[in-house]
Amino acid sequence: MKVALQLFAVTLLGSLLISSGCKKGGDDDGDNSNEANLAVTTNPVSGSVLAASVGPFNLSVTITSAMPPSGVKIEIAARRDDGSNPAPFYSQATNTSAGSSNFTITSAPVLVQSLVDIKVTSLTKPTNVWSGSYRFTRK
Repeated sequence: MKVALQLFAVTLLGSLLISSGCKKGGDDDGDNSNEANLAVTTNPVSGSVLAASVGPFNLSVTITSAMPPSGVKIEIAARRDDGSNPAPFYSQATNTSAGSSNFTITSAPVLVQSLVDIKVTSLTKPTNVWSGSYRFTRK
C-alpha cells in the first residue's frame, strides 16, 4: 500500500511539472483580440456628396488607429449610383503597411452621380474592418 501511495505521488508530481512546462508564453493568444479597431479618415470625407467637377478624382485613405502588425488591405470600388448596383467602372485593392494611401478614380461616367465604396481590412485580424463611401459627379 505504501508503494502504491508513493507511486501515485510521483505520478502526480510529474504531471504537474510537465503541465507547468507547457504554459504558453506572452500575451499572444492567437486571436489578436488586443488589436485596436481600425480608425480611418478619407479625403474626400466618407459620407460626403461632392459638387460636380471635371476632376481629377483623387482619394486619400489614412489609417489613424494603430497599424495592425501585418498591415491592411484597402479596397476601392467606384460605380454608377443609379440604384441598379452595376459593376464598378473603377476598382483597386492594395495591401499596405503605410499610414496613408492615395488613389485616382478614373473612367467616371459624365453627368452621372458615382458612388465610391472604401473598405479597409486588417490583414492580422480579418474581422477588423472599416467601411466608408462618398459620392461625386463628373462634369
